[in-house]
Amino acid sequence: MLCVAATVAKSARSIGGEPTTHAWQGRLQGDSIALLGEVHDSAVLQSLRFQILKRAIAVGWRPAIAMEQFDRASQSNIDAARAIRPLDADYLIDQATGRGGARTSGWNWTYYRPYVALALQYHLPLLAANLSRSDAERIVNHGYAAVFDSATIRSLGLDLAPRDLLTLQENEVNEGHCHLLPATLLPGMARAQLARDAWMAAVLRAHAASGVVLLAGDGHARRDLGVPRWLRSFRPSRVLSVGFVERGTSDPPASAFDAIVTAKPVARPDPCAVLRH
Repeated sequence: MLCVAATVAKSARSIGGEPTTHAWQGRLQGDSIALLGEVHDSAVLQSLRFQILKRAIAVGWRPAIAMEQFDRASQSNIDAARAIRPLDADYLIDQATGRGGARTSGWNWTYYRPYVALALQYHLPLLAANLSRSDAERIVNHGYAAVFDSATIRSLGLDLAPRDLLTLQENEVNEGHCHLLPATLLPGMARAQLARDAWMAAVLRAHAASGVVLLAGDGHARRDLGVPRWLRSFRPSRVLSVGFVERGTSDPPASAFDAIVTAKPVARPDPCAVLRH
């Protein structure tokens, strides 16, 4: 798998911000399970990802669209909004996030509204893929049982989560917070990440028969520690993981994805300096 991934990733890097079609995009069809990552605040990468998905759908792919930006509790509101106003993306977002919630949820809906509109235009299932922030906080503080019953913990596979995966996530949390967090917080925060990935994988499995795409941060799309670790019951060739990354960054590694799309880094404040204040 690594040899294939390295070859495809090298080809995909040549995209470099241009909407070019590459061989891996041909896998966006049929019953494929595609994980398309993102850098949340990169307008260029967000646009490239949307154009790639839009092109695949325009030529006939009909996947369910699962989005990190919607919490699991919002699924009923998503479905109700579609029934009332089947083509109104703004109405759906407002209903799913709470009235006015789209403006305060922390997500830039300018980037995500096009996916909602695309799902409505083509009558595709639109899936709330994430745990809520409050769910994650309860897991950090009290463990999986604070959110899930024992049967759900077993069905998600959280009771058998490999130790190496927890260690990898602890390292990612530590690195992502510039090594500024107390060591005692790392296991709980890592468990919250595992729970998010396991839940997203369960959403994908439930809608995989006719193809499904997950739109989520690059960390969730990584084969080595993200959602794909929870999709091992599927044949590897069916699961496609694509990183949308900024050039010149060392994290995540190319080997974590089957393909990589790149763009120039966004100018932003030093996140470590922000965390120190």
